[in-house]
Amino acid sequence: MYKLKAAQWRPEHFRWEVADRVATVTLNRPERKNPLTFESYAELRDTFHKLQYADDVRAVVITGEGGNFCSGGDVHDIIGPLVGMEMSDLLSFTRMTGNLVKEMRQCPQPIIAAVDGISAGAGAILPMASDLRYGTARTKTAFLFVRVGLAGCDMGACAILPRIIGHGRASELLYTGRVMRAEEALAWGYFNELVAPEQLLAKASEMALSLANGPAFGHYMTKKCLHQEWNQSIEQALETEAEAQAICMQTKDFERAYHAFVNKRTPVFQGD
Repeated sequence: MYKLKAAQWRPEHFRWEVADRVATVTLNRPERKNPLTFESYAELRDTFHKLQYADDVRAVVITGEGGNFCSGGDVHDIIGPLVGMEMSDLLSFTRMTGNLVKEMRQCPQPIIAAVDGISAGAGAILPMASDLRYGTARTKTAFLFVRVGLAGCDMGACAILPRIIGHGRASELLYTGRVMRAEEALAWGYFNELVAPEQLLAKASEMALSLANGPAFGHYMTKKCLHQEWNQSIEQALETEAEAQAICMQTKDFERAYHAFVNKRTPVFQGD
């Protein structure tokens, strides 16, 4: 199978680091609260797509620099040009941003979002599309599309957000565009945990390392089933999981775990 070494990648529009099989994406335009541009959207999309071929990454952390996560699409670099575009170009853009979410959901590695400060618009979608989310008490999450005259149904928000926090709560946020406070986000199950700002990245990285040291193929199957079973009946989901688990039982990691248990050792998973 064709493999890529993610540690060698050099993205232009965000910081990229790989250590201990954990990749860290850092949005790094802190002077403007880390907004997204046409180029950073596309580069993030392509990066998450390539991760399916990366054998040196088993988990991903995404975060922002300078006390904020992301303020969404850059007003000058994105919003301004969109006002003057024709329909065909607008549709190309919205499909491209949706493809970023698709690649995040389809890449085999679990994605952990470390969210501090502002997380707004598309900058709220990125954590929403992640697998786990950690925040701080000062995190402000806003799906504020309606506040700029758009619909709340952007980049999969109407499909994914209700599954995380419930239909009624998601409806309120998407209709009003109001800020979801950190305490609400934690109580509603959006954030897995709130931690101090100075501990946020360490917490997310610790979880990512724990997952990276686990059974990589098993984690991939878990993510695949979590995503795939949205549109399945219980009967279909049971069959999907039966097949997935049977495949996992053929992996060497399953055999390693068995022998480690018998010998009262901690299993060392290798991902095969």
